[in-house]
Amino acid sequence: MDDIRIGLAGNPNVGKTTLFNQLTGLHQHVGNWPGKTVEKAEGFLNFNKHRINIVDLPGNYALSAHSIEEVVSRDFIVDESSNLIINVIDANNLERNLYLTIQMMELGTNLIIVINMNKFAKKREYYININELTKLLGVPVVEIEASDGTGEEKLLELVEKAVNNPVDSSKKLVYGKELGEHLQDLQKFIEEDKSLLNVPSSWTAIKLLENDDIIIEKVKNSRFSAKIFKELEKLQKHLNDVFGESSEEIIANYRYAFIDGLIKETVQKPEIEKITLTDRIDNIVINRILGIPIFIAILWTIFQITFIVGTPIQNLINHGFRILGEYILIIFGKTWFSSLIVDGIIGGVGGVLTFLPIIFLMFLMISILEDSGYLARAAFVMDKIMHKLVGLHGKAFIPMILGFGCTVPGIMATRTMEHERDRLLTMLIIPFMSCSARLPVYAFFVAGFFTIYQGEIILSLYLIGIIVAIIVAFLLKKSLFKGMTSPFVMELPSYKLPSVKGVLMHTWEKGYAFIKRAGTIILAASVIIWILSSLPIGVEYGAQESITGQIGTFIAPIFAPLGFGNWQSAVSLIFGVVSKEIVVATYGTLFGVVESGSGITATLHGLFTPLSAYAFMVFVLLYVPCFASIATVKQETNSWKWPLMMVVITTLTAYTISFIIYQGGILLGFG
Repeated sequence: MDDIRIGLAGNPNVGKTTLFNQLTGLHQHVGNWPGKTVEKAEGFLNFNKHRINIVDLPGNYALSAHSIEEVVSRDFIVDESSNLIINVIDANNLERNLYLTIQMMELGTNLIIVINMNKFAKKREYYININELTKLLGVPVVEIEASDGTGEEKLLELVEKAVNNPVDSSKKLVYGKELGEHLQDLQKFIEEDKSLLNVPSSWTAIKLLENDDIIIEKVKNSRFSAKIFKELEKLQKHLNDVFGESSEEIIANYRYAFIDGLIKETVQKPEIEKITLTDRIDNIVINRILGIPIFIAILWTIFQITFIVGTPIQNLINHGFRILGEYILIIFGKTWFSSLIVDGIIGGVGGVLTFLPIIFLMFLMISILEDSGYLARAAFVMDKIMHKLVGLHGKAFIPMILGFGCTVPGIMATRTMEHERDRLLTMLIIPFMSCSARLPVYAFFVAGFFTIYQGEIILSLYLIGIIVAIIVAFLLKKSLFKGMTSPFVMELPSYKLPSVKGVLMHTWEKGYAFIKRAGTIILAASVIIWILSSLPIGVEYGAQESITGQIGTFIAPIFAPLGFGNWQSAVSLIFGVVSKEIVVATYGTLFGVVESGSGITATLHGLFTPLSAYAFMVFVLLYVPCFASIATVKQETNSWKWPLMMVVITTLTAYTISFIIYQGGILLGFG
């Protein structure tokens, strides 16, 4: 079976990942690009006698890269030894999407163009002549619907054909006589150095005229760099004299002129654009007055559904673990082995796994919001507040929203930000977003202390995280990160009905990561807590005289002003630095799964009041993120300065806010 390697390229929000999921199904994995921390999704499928390996590239608008993710996409398209690039295009935005296409054609890339989202385009009365577009571009063009697999078979047939008969996609490009002739002059100097010929000399010439930093650095190492740059300077001056514009503008104008000609020849549009469903919805959901209340209402709805639907299933799982614990005690009696299994493993890991229904429901609904196109609107709604109060634009809110799922991908998503100052500032505030690992802690305490308004309590924690992040960002912007922020233009994709397959795959990927963590990190932590709670030999398991109890007793007074100065809470917070779910696992391990079925609520009420329980949840929300997050910041910044600063900022913030809530609550009579 022959191997074919393909890259999926295109602008953000054109359906690349949906197509990737349709083609590869479960045969995919996520890793890092060699030498970089940017994630890459790779998968494969078998077609005829070929194994087709597909790489889902980060979205980019051009081959002139600014952010780290754009550099990765560019490097793959320009330098990687792929057989073919599939360029996914949104049928509703051909003009903008084709700008990247033209740049890949300049490179002579073996290309197939995939027109996606045609159903939406046809509703707007956009009609694309695919045969004419294929003829004018000189590369295969195919219509698909990535969401339901329409056109998939035809695409794969074209892939097989294009790999066997590659086409030089640059042949159909026209730049006009003036620019074309002068480009050839510059090409002659470039072609003198064979080290520059791993890509077409015409493409290198164009990128030099665009003042592309990466290509300029590459040419600087050439033996003929002086001659090339002299000719470049001469050409740029000549073009400026002729056109009255910079060489970058001239190149862009020629590209858009070519695209404009393509559109006129191949696309039929109504004289008066129809008002779409997306337009009607956006008039409401991104309204400057209604936008934020709607965003809050959507979050509230998510939490209500999560607890109304998830709690009965959670109770059922919890009951099952309790029966399992009782059964093991009957078989083995009260021995150290049964204590390890029941108190350590089932109490710790099982205590966390009972929250699986809530976690999966949360991931399911966030995936629906993401795939429907609403999450981009949430960032747009927050843009004005973020820009005015903090000096960060709405693009920073996208990593923050991802932080609701997990802090690590949220931190990694800052790679899409062009300015290093904004990127570092965003990294430092993402840990204030309430990640899914904290959700078991909330569910644990909300179930024990708040029988009504459970959704509202959880919503308040998420909002506190956002508000605190904005306040801290404001303070940091005034001190460590002074300076203006560039304006931000955000693309809002059309609303679409999420595909069941896509949503379930996203939910499973995130949920599986939670299960995997429970079977590794949380299991190891639970066993360590059990050992420390059983030593020194002779003490009662989980007693204050155990090593765990002694550690907690030593640290507990620090937390007394916050309302939870008991040793069990102190220990849970220490272990919670490894992973936030371990806060719950610690209580489960200390109190035991059998007792936790009915007696844990009474035990918790002996340690907390509703006010101190809320202050504790706020502390868990805001204090130092997990080890994985700290390591990710170290990896992203290549420095210990920023992760250590994150630890200090988050811990001081958590202590301050929890102190204000608890002491303020007492003054108001809620103690």
